Amino acid sequence: MLKWAVIFLVLGLVLGALGFGGVGGAFVGIAKILFFVAIAIFAILLVLGLLAGKGVKNAID
Repeated sequence: MLKWAVIFLVLGLVLGALGFGGVGGAFVGIAKILFFVAIAIFAILLVLGLLAGKGVKNAID
């Protein structure tokens, strides 16, 4: 997901530099959304991984 965010960001910057500000701005907006979705998914999976690790540790002990 971060790969797509970087691709949209680069395309948005290139389009903005070439004078296509509206389309470039839309691409940068999409990149922002993808970035924050990736951060949210990372945080959720981090918490779930920590909880699962504690569950395995308690089952072993």
